[in-house]
Amino acid sequence: MLVVPTASSDRPEGESDHHLVQLCLQGDTRGFRLLYRRHQQRVRSILYQLCDPSSLDDLVQEVFLRAWKGLPKFRQTAQFSTWLYRIAWNVASDQRRAAAQGRTRLQILTSQTSTQHDDPGVMHLHYQDLVKRGLVHLSFDHRTVLVLHDLEEVPQKEIAEILNIPTGTVKSRLFHARAAMRQFLQKEGVQI
Repeated sequence: MLVVPTASSDRPEGESDHHLVQLCLQGDTRGFRLLYRRHQQRVRSILYQLCDPSSLDDLVQEVFLRAWKGLPKFRQTAQFSTWLYRIAWNVASDQRRAAAQGRTRLQILTSQTSTQHDDPGVMHLHYQDLVKRGLVHLSFDHRTVLVLHDLEEVPQKEIAEILNIPTGTVKSRLFHARAAMRQFLQKEGVQI
């Protein structure tokens, strides 16, 4: 097997977020590209659960644009991912407020029915649709905590940092969000 040595200017995927942030602060945009590649899927997933999917690409770009502009103010003692997910939450909050004021975009999910009920792919889509519709019925605060913890597997302590609330509040919101989601799913005929 031929191993090609990498030059010190190459950015292996294994470098820490902290190191990549340092490179960005020195004007190296390749470091930010790696941060983008590393975190964009999770940011996209968080925004997908919290916002109108039709504007998802624009919202993801907004998160990373704000991150790029805000890097000089980033506290080096914090985790980059926590800081970035807080930006994603802020973008989702801004989008929610704008939608509430204008109501130009309705967050209505349309589900297509299929005659192939024995297809596991269709059932998976059905349950995804149910979860998405259930999330829409939750308050934004409850939805945020449920998405971050149960769907994105972010630890409660990190959620508390992202949302700037006590860990006890995260636990309380998670409890109420799960109860509301359970009630919604039961109304939809899902056995829990």
